[in-house]
Amino acid sequence: MSTLLAVIGEHDNVSQFLNWPGDFDLDRSDHVEDVHLASGALLQGFAGDGAGGTYFFCGEGGEERPIMYADSEGSAGLVAIGVPELLRLLLVAPWWRDCPSLTLDESHKASAEYLRDLPDLFDRRDRAAVSLGLELPSESEVLEQLRQTTTRAREDYILIFTPEGTRYEPLFEL
Repeated sequence: MSTLLAVIGEHDNVSQFLNWPGDFDLDRSDHVEDVHLASGALLQGFAGDGAGGTYFFCGEGGEERPIMYADSEGSAGLVAIGVPELLRLLLVAPWWRDCPSLTLDESHKASAEYLRDLPDLFDRRDRAAVSLGLELPSESEVLEQLRQTTTRAREDYILIFTPEGTRYEPLFEL
């Protein structure tokens, strides 16, 4: 059985959508800083974005593990429990980083900007979802899932800048 991360590489339409507008690249797994989880659990970078942010698997296991995102500005937070949840977020709201309060209003404003540049965004997204075998939730559902994941796990997933022993700031203003 193929993993979802492997499927990304098998389908150009998926990898192209995830690269842009998703700003998610499996070839960028190294974080710009030395970091660790306060709990001591395993932290494994597996993807990144063009601005130096990194997606990390937290703990032991496979694609079902919690996923943390850390930007290059010192903010981090849990964004998904497992790769399917992360991919739904990236497909439905690739502009999620432009929504610091995770409101639907912020998301609608960000999506309007993306649609000006990418009028076929939703068609491309839907084709990528079919290739991945994923059913997509609504924009409000994906933002609510992100809010729940982030708030429920905030104290359990604290990223530390190793050289100074300082905590990363929360990723969202909740």
